Amino acid sequence: MKHFQHAIFSILATIAFMSCAPKMEYNASNDLATIDSLMTAQQAAWNRADIPAFMEYYWKSDSLKFTGKRGITYGWNATLSNYQKSYSSSEEMGKLEFVNQVHESIDNKNALIIGKWTLFRVNDTLGGYYTLHWKKLG
Repeated sequence: MKHFQHAIFSILATIAFMSCAPKMEYNASNDLATIDSLMTAQQAAWNRADIPAFMEYYWKSDSLKFTGKRGITYGWNATLSNYQKSYSSSEEMGKLEFVNQVHESIDNKNALIIGKWTLFRVNDTLGGYYTLHWKKLG
Protein backbone atom coordinates (compact mmCIF):
# COMPACT_ATOMS: atom_id res chain seq x y z
CA MET A 1 0.00 0.00 0.00
CA LYS A 2 1.34 3.42 -0.86
CA HIS A 3 1.11 6.49 1.32
CA PHE A 4 1.16 9.89 -0.27
CA GLN A 5 1.44 13.43 1.04
CA HIS A 6 0.91 16.67 -0.81
CA ALA A 7 0.28 20.38 -0.70
CA ILE A 8 -2.73 21.97 -2.32
CA PHE A 9 -4.07 25.45 -3.25
CA SER A 10 -0.69 26.37 -4.55
CA ILE A 11 0.48 27.86 -7.74
CA LEU A 12 3.65 25.88 -7.31
CA ALA A 13 4.22 23.47 -4.46
CA THR A 14 6.88 20.94 -3.72
CA ILE A 15 5.27 17.78 -2.49
CA ALA A 16 6.23 14.29 -1.63
CA PHE A 17 4.73 10.89 -1.41
CA MET A 18 6.14 7.90 0.41
CA SER A 19 6.10 4.29 -0.62
CA CYS A 20 6.11 1.74 2.17
CA ALA A 21 5.64 -1.19 -0.19
CA PRO A 22 8.45 -3.38 -1.44
CA LYS A 23 9.97 -2.44 -4.78
CA MET A 24 7.57 -3.32 -7.57
CA GLU A 25 7.52 -2.73 -11.28
CA TYR A 26 6.74 0.92 -11.95
CA ASN A 27 3.22 1.64 -13.16
CA ALA A 28 2.56 5.34 -13.87
CA SER A 29 -1.20 4.83 -14.26
CA ASN A 30 -1.46 3.28 -10.80
CA ASP A 31 0.55 6.09 -9.20
CA LEU A 32 -1.52 8.79 -10.91
CA ALA A 33 -4.77 7.08 -9.91
CA THR A 34 -3.52 6.87 -6.32
CA ILE A 35 -2.72 10.58 -6.36
CA ASP A 36 -6.26 11.34 -7.59
CA SER A 37 -7.70 9.16 -4.85
CA LEU A 38 -5.68 10.88 -2.15
CA MET A 39 -6.66 14.30 -3.44
CA THR A 40 -10.30 13.21 -3.21
CA ALA A 41 -9.69 12.20 0.42
CA GLN A 42 -8.03 15.54 1.08
CA GLN A 43 -10.98 17.37 -0.47
CA ALA A 44 -13.34 15.40 1.81
CA ALA A 45 -11.27 16.37 4.87
CA TRP A 46 -11.51 20.04 3.90
CA ASN A 47 -15.26 19.74 3.34
CA ARG A 48 -15.75 18.44 6.88
CA ALA A 49 -13.67 21.42 8.14
CA ASP A 50 -10.84 19.15 9.31
CA ILE A 51 -7.64 21.07 8.54
CA PRO A 52 -5.35 18.62 10.39
CA ALA A 53 -6.71 15.72 8.27
CA PHE A 54 -6.38 17.88 5.15
CA MET A 55 -2.73 18.50 6.07
CA GLU A 56 -2.01 14.77 6.43
CA TYR A 57 -1.35 14.73 2.70
CA TYR A 58 1.33 17.42 2.83
CA TRP A 59 5.02 16.57 3.07
CA LYS A 60 5.84 16.86 6.78
CA SER A 61 9.12 18.66 6.34
CA ASP A 62 10.69 22.06 6.85
CA SER A 63 11.61 21.77 3.16
CA LEU A 64 7.96 21.96 2.02
CA LYS A 65 7.41 24.95 -0.26
CA PHE A 66 3.86 26.22 -0.61
CA THR A 67 3.09 29.12 -2.93
CA GLY A 68 -0.08 31.10 -2.40
CA LYS A 69 -1.32 34.66 -2.69
CA ARG A 70 1.16 35.86 -0.03
CA GLY A 71 4.14 34.24 -1.71
CA ILE A 72 6.14 31.22 -0.60
CA THR A 73 5.58 29.58 2.77
CA TYR A 74 8.39 27.30 3.94
CA GLY A 75 7.66 24.27 6.08
CA TRP A 76 4.78 22.04 7.06
CA ASN A 77 4.11 23.74 10.40
CA ALA A 78 4.02 27.22 8.86
CA THR A 79 1.64 26.00 6.15
CA LEU A 80 -0.68 24.43 8.74
CA SER A 81 -0.60 27.65 10.77
CA ASN A 82 -1.50 29.73 7.70
CA TYR A 83 -4.49 27.51 6.93
CA GLN A 84 -5.70 27.69 10.53
CA LYS A 85 -5.41 31.51 10.59
CA SER A 86 -7.06 31.97 7.19
CA TYR A 87 -9.87 29.45 7.70
CA SER A 88 -10.96 29.57 11.32
CA SER A 89 -14.51 28.28 10.78
CA SER A 90 -16.38 25.84 8.57
CA GLU A 91 -18.19 28.81 6.99
CA GLU A 92 -14.86 30.33 5.93
CA MET A 93 -13.70 26.96 4.63
CA GLY A 94 -16.80 26.37 2.51
CA LYS A 95 -16.88 23.40 0.17
CA LEU A 96 -13.79 22.60 -1.87
CA GLU A 97 -13.67 21.02 -5.29
CA PHE A 98 -10.52 19.89 -7.09
CA VAL A 99 -10.46 19.18 -10.82
CA ASN A 100 -7.16 17.69 -11.96
CA GLN A 101 -6.62 18.63 -15.59
CA VAL A 102 -3.09 17.41 -16.31
CA HIS A 103 -1.52 14.20 -14.98
CA GLU A 104 2.07 13.79 -16.04
CA SER A 105 4.37 11.06 -14.86
CA ILE A 106 7.87 12.53 -15.05
CA ASP A 107 9.66 9.34 -14.03
CA ASN A 108 9.15 6.51 -11.54
CA LYS A 109 9.55 8.89 -8.57
CA ASN A 110 7.98 12.16 -9.76
CA ALA A 111 4.62 13.28 -11.07
CA LEU A 112 3.12 16.62 -12.02
CA ILE A 113 -0.53 17.45 -11.42
CA ILE A 114 -2.10 20.66 -12.73
CA GLY A 115 -5.66 21.51 -11.95
CA LYS A 116 -8.30 23.93 -10.80
CA TRP A 117 -9.67 24.47 -7.31
CA THR A 118 -12.98 26.09 -6.43
CA LEU A 119 -14.12 27.05 -2.95
CA PHE A 120 -17.88 27.46 -2.66
CA ARG A 121 -18.93 29.58 0.33
CA VAL A 122 -22.24 31.10 1.39
CA ASN A 123 -21.28 34.66 0.42
CA ASP A 124 -18.77 34.08 -2.37
CA THR A 125 -16.95 31.61 -4.55
CA LEU A 126 -13.16 31.58 -4.82
CA GLY A 127 -11.01 29.70 -7.27
CA GLY A 128 -7.67 29.32 -8.89
CA TYR A 129 -5.21 26.86 -10.31
CA TYR A 130 -2.52 24.66 -8.80
CA THR A 131 0.60 22.90 -9.92
CA LEU A 132 1.61 20.03 -7.66
CA HIS A 133 4.92 18.19 -7.78
CA TRP A 134 4.58 14.77 -6.23
CA LYS A 135 7.82 13.01 -5.33
CA LYS A 136 8.09 9.42 -4.15
CA LEU A 137 10.37 9.06 -1.14
CA GLY A 138 11.89 5.97 0.38
